Amino acid sequence: MRSAPAPEPGVVLITGASSGIGEAIALLLHQHGHVVYAGARRTDRMAALAEQGISTHALDVTDDASTAAMIQTIIDEQGRIDTLINNAGYGSYGSVEDVPISEGRSQFDVNLFGLARLTQLVIPHMRAAGRGRIINMASMGGHFGEPLGAWYHASKFAVEGFSDSLRLELHGFGIDVILIEPGAVKTEWSRISTDSAETYSGHTAYAGQVKSMQRLYSLADRFGAEPTVVADALLHAVEARRPKTRYVMPVLAKAIIAANTLLTDRFLDLGARTLSRVMRF
Repeated sequence: MRSAPAPEPGVVLITGASSGIGEAIALLLHQHGHVVYAGARRTDRMAALAEQGISTHALDVTDDASTAAMIQTIIDEQGRIDTLINNAGYGSYGSVEDVPISEGRSQFDVNLFGLARLTQLVIPHMRAAGRGRIINMASMGGHFGEPLGAWYHASKFAVEGFSDSLRLELHGFGIDVILIEPGAVKTEWSRISTDSAETYSGHTAYAGQVKSMQRLYSLADRFGAEPTVVADALLHAVEARRPKTRYVMPVLAKAIIAANTLLTDRFLDLGARTLSRVMRF
């Protein structure tokens, strides 16, 4: 059984909507007539969304009371949730030796368990309706690792496996599960990630790797895609009669994922080490 497209206007919940990709998605879906609920911890950063008529709410995806209240509000006001976009997330970087286990748990709490809890809360409503879409923000980083990024990449690998299993589980109920796998995008993500690496490993034995990461991410941020590129893919995932299972963007991300599939681990490791040495100077 396949789900039908959401009736217009669809009711959509977007997490992590205070900036970057989440903000761009909220604006675009609103412009296309969807009823958008935007959730984030930084409610002051969503003032521009509220001015456009988007319903903004304080939402901490790691807090059970906050997530349950958000879902109940939408059900009380709209009677349904057509699409959940699990966009909230961040990059925790630093060497495995240096990053406290408590920070590793926090990375998973936001990137995986917060996503999973909201998913649990919307499934009964979608299953009762016989339709719905759950769209999870993964990353091209869910296909490979990089120095200093063990916790982040592990969390995105987990989102991939979680989503693939969930898609099979929910297929018979008319609920689509879709993965979004962006590459480099011009958002706060790069700064937050490099700041994290600096905090944990900038003055340790891994300082040289931090320097390489800072230079590489500076280039990626300068030449990365605009958040609207991801928003356009999300729009298709929300509105298409038969959405793709995975959306990868921009083109460079597709090439990197393809290379990771085709080349050997030894060759890929050599390339990563060489790039790290080049970026250190």
